[in-house]
Amino acid sequence: MSAAVMHPFVEALVAGGRTLPASTASWLNTRRAAALERANALSAPTPRDEEWRFTDLAPLNRLRVVPAAAGASVDVAPFTVSEAGVRLTFVDGVYVPALSSPGALAAGVTVGTLAETLKTKPALIEPHLALHAGFDQQLFTALNTAWLRDGAVVHLAKNAAPNVPLHLLYIATQKDSASCPRSLIVAESGAQGTVIEDYVASGDVADTAYFTNAVTEIVIAPNARLHHVRLQRESAQAVHIASCAVSLAKDASYVSQSIAFGARLSRYNLDVTHQGEGAEAVIDGLALISGQQCADTHTTMDHVRPNGRCTQLHKTIVGGSAHAVFNGKVLVRKDAQLTNSAQQSRNLLLSPNARVDTKPQLEIFADDVKCAHGATVGQLDADQLFYLKSRGIADTQARNLLTFAFGAEIVHRIPVKSLVARLERAVMTQTQAG
Repeated sequence: MSAAVMHPFVEALVAGGRTLPASTASWLNTRRAAALERANALSAPTPRDEEWRFTDLAPLNRLRVVPAAAGASVDVAPFTVSEAGVRLTFVDGVYVPALSSPGALAAGVTVGTLAETLKTKPALIEPHLALHAGFDQQLFTALNTAWLRDGAVVHLAKNAAPNVPLHLLYIATQKDSASCPRSLIVAESGAQGTVIEDYVASGDVADTAYFTNAVTEIVIAPNARLHHVRLQRESAQAVHIASCAVSLAKDASYVSQSIAFGARLSRYNLDVTHQGEGAEAVIDGLALISGQQCADTHTTMDHVRPNGRCTQLHKTIVGGSAHAVFNGKVLVRKDAQLTNSAQQSRNLLLSPNARVDTKPQLEIFADDVKCAHGATVGQLDADQLFYLKSRGIADTQARNLLTFAFGAEIVHRIPVKSLVARLERAVMTQTQAG
């Protein structure tokens, strides 16, 4: 990191972390204190830092953020998912029971807030919370951890299998505010389920600036399976920084679709570690941006044990003067023989001023592996346009159809029908040319 520079937003969040009341759990106070110490020592990243060289935090530096006040009442109807059996709703980082839907939980399924789980089942979270998402060199993760007071906890006991998705809804309602959402998802041996992690803006802040700093930790035990759908639909002027750390045990399976439509500046760090032999991950991503937006996705697939499998497809659709960034690393350690890992970055430019920086990486220290990566950046395929137009489809409509199809490939992999239909409409709206 570069020399320490305490930006105003860092000062505000560090100060807020110092004033939070102590938890009844001493171990959590210890972890929060360690994170606060690191947040106070780390500097804000700049384009001079290699991991941030394509992404400028200027939109965040211009914000005079203050900690968000207690969550306000808001209409959640536009954000509900009909198939979801349970919905936890957080407004500006604060849990709001009146806007949540507890539902009927299947046997072995625990869905609740961090605060209540600390009181009733602390043993479920102590082995995991703030131990997978490292904050030693990550300023934003350190700030989030220093703020740890509440969040969402999903625990699937051994062989638990809820047959409906579980919805974690985070709504922003306050201009110039900062919130630090936290999620912990644990799937014990043989469990399986689907979790929707959803970040949205209420109508009152649809065109205003605020800051969301989110951290998610996911732990998948042997032979467990988790499907993780992550949606980022923040205000057009918001700053959204997020990290997700995933730990996979022996023969565990993780499937993810991450969709980013919103925010003036967004950054998503996804780190998946194959801690057990035979672990499998399928990682899909889509960023659909225009205007002056910047969407930055950094992923690391860390193969520690043998026989790991991973496939990744990340797509961006970039219009106006927007800027998309993708940095994907596949790391195969010395003992991770027989790893099979593939990564693709495909990027579609809709205007001459749109920009994409893509950097797929392979770091291989084992000698018996099958790994591949690739990247494409371009405009709509001329042959495909010609084919559609030769069938009587107007040029504009043909472009819209091809652009929609490019993004819909990722959306259609989401296993929630109502959500797919809603996202299809969003993709169609944002890809329509005049």
